[in-house]
Amino acid sequence: MRYEGPIYRPPSEADSLLIQATIGCPHNRCTFCMVYKNGPRYRARPVNHIKEDILEARRVYGPHVWTLFLPAGNTIAMKTEDLAEICRFARATFPTLERITVYGSSQFIHKKGPGQLEELARAGLGRIHVGLESGDDITLKRIRKGTNARQHIEAGGWLMAAGIELSLYAILGIGGQERTGEHAEETARVINQIGPDFVRLRTFVPKINTPLLEDIMAGRFQMLGPHGVLKETRTLLEHLTISTTLTSDHYTNYINLHGRLPQDKPKLLDQISRALKRDESEYRPFFIGTE
Repeated sequence: MRYEGPIYRPPSEADSLLIQATIGCPHNRCTFCMVYKNGPRYRARPVNHIKEDILEARRVYGPHVWTLFLPAGNTIAMKTEDLAEICRFARATFPTLERITVYGSSQFIHKKGPGQLEELARAGLGRIHVGLESGDDITLKRIRKGTNARQHIEAGGWLMAAGIELSLYAILGIGGQERTGEHAEETARVINQIGPDFVRLRTFVPKINTPLLEDIMAGRFQMLGPHGVLKETRTLLEHLTISTTLTSDHYTNYINLHGRLPQDKPKLLDQISRALKRDESEYRPFFIGTE
């Protein structure tokens, strides 16, 4: 198998076979993200090269592969017919394959529209990890996400209607002290309208070589401390009304929340209340991420 550039996968794909389908990110403007700031430039790999890697993986691992993740940062931006062909080929090559998963941003999902998403579902694409980050339009504009709340809602709804599992990521603290309330409430509103299968929480950590770190150092962006992040999490959780699985399986978070909503909401809110009684000095220190 051949790989180029940074290769990232969600924690939930730890046991998945990784076959690179695209390189880089076609948006690559988010102010908080450092992954592809120094390249490589986005491009889709030739379909025949991807198929060769799938066949090589079968020779190495055998036919019994259960889950497949197709990096890199925004594989959903690939031509629909090419991605569908890869999905069909992978399922034919690995008869036991239960799930094929990609990363995808709302603006590129939205460009495909319902029809192309349904085509991908028929081809075997089973789950998409989407960086919602925020449902607050002002925050989304400031972090240059390239989308807005309306587009998030439409794209997410089309995915759910197509029968593709949706794993949404929200970044706690990405609105800073100024937008913490709006960020939490608007993010909950958008999530409620989409109704994703999973809501995954990440806490904002500034990364090297990013515009948002420059804003922090210049005093233009005030970060939340541990208690601020926990209070924002509480507000978000209080406003969520849908049935979904909520998890915070990431090293950036101050506490690990995991449960099924709405039934586990009281337990999760109690966990946050207990965490707020701890002094902030007991939580991990501020750090600047390098990966």
